[in-house]
Amino acid sequence: MAVSLKALGLDRLGVEECLALMEELWESISGAEVPLTDAQRDELDRRLAEHEANPDDVVSWDDVRSSLDKRLKK
Repeated sequence: MAVSLKALGLDRLGVEECLALMEELWESISGAEVPLTDAQRDELDRRLAEHEANPDDVVSWDDVRSSLDKRLKK
């Protein structure tokens, strides 16, 4: 069954209401088994192997956030 924002009346929601609804929807599926394609599973395995081979090759969340802040303020 296909649903649309308009059919559900969600196109009339404000930004704050949409964000609250998205959070509620996300929480409702948290912990659910998400089906992956073979390609997705392979990519996750590749990334995990890369991380395990180079555990110090990471960027902290603070560095990522700072970089994004600088980019968005331009």
